[in-house]
Amino acid sequence: MDVAPVKPSGKQTPVDLQLEWVLGKMPQKEFVLSHNSPVLHRLCLPTGLSVGDALERVLRLPAVASKRYLTNKVDRSVTGLVAQQQCVGPLHTPLADVAVVALSPFETVGAATALGEQPLKGLIDPGAGARLAVGEALTNLVFARVTDLRDVKCSGNWMWAAKQAGEGAALVDACRAMCAVMGQLGVAVDGGKDSLSMAARVGTDIVMAPGTLVVSAYAVCPDIRATVTPDLKCPDGKGALLYVELCPERHRLGGSALAQCYSQLGDSCPDLENPDSLAACFRVTQQLLQESVVSAGHDVSDGGLVTCLLEMAFAGNCGLQAELVAPGLNALGVLFAEELGLVLEVPSAVAGDVCRRYEEAGVRCLPIGQTGPLGPQSMVRLRVNGQEELARPVGDLRALWEATSFQLERLQASPQCVEQEERGLAQRQGPSFTLTFDPKIEPPLLCQMARPGPRVAILREEGSNGDREMVAAFVMAGFQAWDVTMQDLYAGEVTLESFRGLVFVGGFSYADVLGSAKGWAASVTFNPRARAQFEAFHWRRDTFSLGVCNGCQLMALLGWVGGRSPTSDPPGGAVRPGVLLAPNDSGRFESRFVALAVQQSPAVMLQGMAGSTLGIWVAHGEGRMRFRSPEVLAAVTSRGLAPLRYVDDQGQPTQEYPLNPNGSPLGIAGLCSPDGRHLAMMPHPERCVLPWQWAWMPPDWRRTMEVSPWLRMFQNACEWCLEHPEGES
Repeated sequence: MDVAPVKPSGKQTPVDLQLEWVLGKMPQKEFVLSHNSPVLHRLCLPTGLSVGDALERVLRLPAVASKRYLTNKVDRSVTGLVAQQQCVGPLHTPLADVAVVALSPFETVGAATALGEQPLKGLIDPGAGARLAVGEALTNLVFARVTDLRDVKCSGNWMWAAKQAGEGAALVDACRAMCAVMGQLGVAVDGGKDSLSMAARVGTDIVMAPGTLVVSAYAVCPDIRATVTPDLKCPDGKGALLYVELCPERHRLGGSALAQCYSQLGDSCPDLENPDSLAACFRVTQQLLQESVVSAGHDVSDGGLVTCLLEMAFAGNCGLQAELVAPGLNALGVLFAEELGLVLEVPSAVAGDVCRRYEEAGVRCLPIGQTGPLGPQSMVRLRVNGQEELARPVGDLRALWEATSFQLERLQASPQCVEQEERGLAQRQGPSFTLTFDPKIEPPLLCQMARPGPRVAILREEGSNGDREMVAAFVMAGFQAWDVTMQDLYAGEVTLESFRGLVFVGGFSYADVLGSAKGWAASVTFNPRARAQFEAFHWRRDTFSLGVCNGCQLMALLGWVGGRSPTSDPPGGAVRPGVLLAPNDSGRFESRFVALAVQQSPAVMLQGMAGSTLGIWVAHGEGRMRFRSPEVLAAVTSRGLAPLRYVDDQGQPTQEYPLNPNGSPLGIAGLCSPDGRHLAMMPHPERCVLPWQWAWMPPDWRRTMEVSPWLRMFQNACEWCLEHPEGES
């Protein structure tokens, strides 16, 4: 760049570029890279180190330990399209290998994505670290059914201190290794980003992050229901455990969690020497998924084979017995090496056939054990070369794995609630779901419907985010669902006169900056046109309403539930809410999959469902029901106006966290009006109307149900509208 001299006019040209540069012939930058070989030392573990002592450290390491502290504070069910989120099993354990989302609630086609990253191995060999990142992404993705391995695409995200001595060359080595192994596997990178300044000066020192490649693999998922999760599902010896080895007879501990726990790195790390073996493994596993042969599966990664086995036991709340044979090798190497591989649970009767199919594809597959009984006291027993190396209850080992997460949790939520969850998790058996009716795609009256279904207004405000899944649920039940905004009502473009139903959806109306739904309630109360519309709809006898989450908060503020009685108060009378929604006892947003009991009540939408206990999503920060007085609470419960309760594993209403995620008294999760036409609830039934939307469902239910029991709520509303003609007084 040249600075031009001052012109006679006295003006100066601040920038003067040569024309050929402007036209695209900019000078090329040159980087001079040189390798800086690290000084590596052989791994030297303490003499006499036992597997139990090693696990005491490894299971607490943040890279290996539970990530529960991350998963429960973000909404993992919004849109109703999430077929597989982070948590699995009856205890909602954060161990999912792959994420799956549906294209539409009316289809079972979607997309699957999985991650891989191995920065510590890259400190020993950047090429090996890159190859292992690709391998880990694929051994995670394999547990969702995809169209084909060659349809898999990847995003590569690089985080590297590339300007430091030797690091630029290491980055190039890693990039070349990634491209080469992807070429052999037939997958491709089609995007990504880089952060190449991962170093900072601290005093006289330069602190660098380890060079990291994060591979995000994704592909079309032709059947989102075929996803396999890590939780063991065939207890009492009915499930055989198979170890699929991608690097047979290799047990390298370099860059492992075990080495890190003893402040070491090692000099020899795992690698992906045979990409063809990984490709063959991927294709055989995909075929087994298509045939529904595999009941559970998990990849061997951080923490090694022992951690993989234990995590499957933790998620299934189930014991296991396993025996490994590796003559001449130390048990630590066999159990803690992080060589690529899979562990599968299959029915015992087909274990031999599954092993044969892998062997025919050139992949080593060994039966190594079987499942044990259910419950936290069930034993995990591991033997290596004939010697028992571990024999402890699964609950005790899970407590070690969860300990770090709960310590971090105490920094971001109420310590009393965290203590309650930690104590309760150690004893939990899992939820006891019960069903008192037969879920049907179309109840009898709906089958006879020869005219267009009733009209329901799905009302949303600025910040609402639950409208799409609510529309889907009502459409499945036979309604004509209309998207209506508050602005439509303000402007008079839409009125509520032609609608039989009115639904207030979930979200964060006006960001809830004034508190739960207070902004939305004000927009109703202080706009004359909107207020008149709401009052008229509320007092009509041929209408019903539903409020979920943010909508439940709104209905409480308006007095539609928990307050005035629509059969006694005059229209337009003063409203003094009998219940308000306060912040959760935990002091934070809660995303949980909880057990909800349906009790006898006049609620129109819950008819025929009483006595059932069902799983359901909650996602809210202010869901604790705060009644105006003990008398109001007593009146609500005595009249059967609290039809939904959070319950414990024995099916009893509870205030125990997190089974009750907000601390509502008597476990109250929903309220209805005395005539049953208006129902408000904090949980999200619209996100649970299909079996694949549940975070966990009893296996026999999942095998036989075409629709979830929660669809009955919406079907009940449609049948009520058909049984009670419009204009009925």
